[in-house]
Amino acid sequence: MGPALRRPVEETFPGAAPELWERMRAEEPAAFGPSGEWILRFHCFLLRPPGGGLTLVDTGIGPAGSPAAAWAPVPGRLPAALAGAGVAPGDVGTVVLTHLHSDHASGAVVAGAPLFPNARHLVQERELAGLRREGGPVLDAVVRPLLDAGLVDAADGEARLAPDVRAVPTPGHTAGHQSVVLGDDRLLVAGDVVLHPVQLADPAVTYLYDDDPARAAATRADLLARLRARGGTIAAPHLPRPFVDV
Repeated sequence: MGPALRRPVEETFPGAAPELWERMRAEEPAAFGPSGEWILRFHCFLLRPPGGGLTLVDTGIGPAGSPAAAWAPVPGRLPAALAGAGVAPGDVGTVVLTHLHSDHASGAVVAGAPLFPNARHLVQERELAGLRREGGPVLDAVVRPLLDAGLVDAADGEARLAPDVRAVPTPGHTAGHQSVVLGDDRLLVAGDVVLHPVQLADPAVTYLYDDDPARAAATRADLLARLRARGGTIAAPHLPRPFVDV
């Protein structure tokens, strides 16, 4: 976490018992820096659902000078990672933005133009409305170019992306946060429902920058319970490992 937002982990994730932090440092050392600070990753997820087509969930921190530059280690590596997977930006048919924070949406626009010109960009209407009220660099540098290009689909609740893939509202971190569920709750691409391994160990542990910490905790507890009942997997952008069997 960059200096603009950095706090001791005990303040960033309030409510965890001291012994839980000791356990986390032993079990998940990659989540902690040499001074005990939170080390977070910025994963994006490319889905190839049955029947064809490519869906990208989140676009990361974006290029140098993106809205995330004030606190995150720009430039992001999404274009190079896609190229390494043999995927050109024009191949992506759907981009799901879990929410409109700078570290999840900034990679959608490069040099003022949409990076994925053939993709529908799915965002929840509540998320879009909130950003329009608040304004800021993500609205100006990311959302407006996508809107001007006619590439935004604003959902009001659950949206089917493919026969076995759906976007579902998961509010709390932001009011219009959404996640992507594959299969019968077998895989959850979670966005910021879970940010740190400590929240897998105790879903009640909140996050300093959640809009509604209590609702976020309730959402997290419900989703993890459903995944665990099915032996499922969570994919989360900020965890040390992009996929965790819960």
